[in-house]
Amino acid sequence: MNNRMTSENIGYSDTGEVERTLTATVNVYYDLHLPETLPAPLLIALHGYGASKRQMMRQARQMAPETFAIASLQGFHQHLKDPKEPGGPLRFGFGWLTNFRPEESVVMHHRTLLELIKTLITESIADKERIFLLGFSQSCALNYRFTFTHPESLCQTSHAAIFHLAGLQDEFYPPDRVSDYAERLRFRAADVEFKSYDAGHEITAEMREDVRRWLMTYANATGDCL
Repeated sequence: MNNRMTSENIGYSDTGEVERTLTATVNVYYDLHLPETLPAPLLIALHGYGASKRQMMRQARQMAPETFAIASLQGFHQHLKDPKEPGGPLRFGFGWLTNFRPEESVVMHHRTLLELIKTLITESIADKERIFLLGFSQSCALNYRFTFTHPESLCQTSHAAIFHLAGLQDEFYPPDRVSDYAERLRFRAADVEFKSYDAGHEITAEMREDVRRWLMTYANATGDCL
């Protein structure tokens, strides 16, 4: 996946320097799991801040039915993490957004998903009528923005289906922050299921089972998205 930025003058500093951009190519990496029968329903899984495609693939494989193809994407922004043990090797995490020009990251996310979907449909891996998005933490907002911006890539807005899971002890998205999510999502999606769990900022076994049930239900219909 190549993402390009326009080369142009974008601003001036107080001391008179010109800020410019250069066209650049960014490789976006993803792991792909294939079922026995193709084309198949496709689950596109995006990890949260500081995680990786391998971690999210493990989660996705515990949720997706065996008939699903899974593509687990890795965020564009790499950063160092503290070693697990003092003096141990450096670790790396990945994210989808930064505070510096976040709108550019949103564009990159959209372009990445559009090209991934197109590629996997062209290769007869993905069933174009059964494309699902799975996000955790940071990637959820990006997935929602993509779904409602590009409904033709997943589903028509009037037929969109969403399953949002929340943890009652989530320190980043506590109940008071997400209390109106279901109502807000129903402005754009016809079918919204919102469920809270006795959990923190995590994916629990109960959540995985519920997502698996949800995917199995909607994989038998067309024009639905997660």
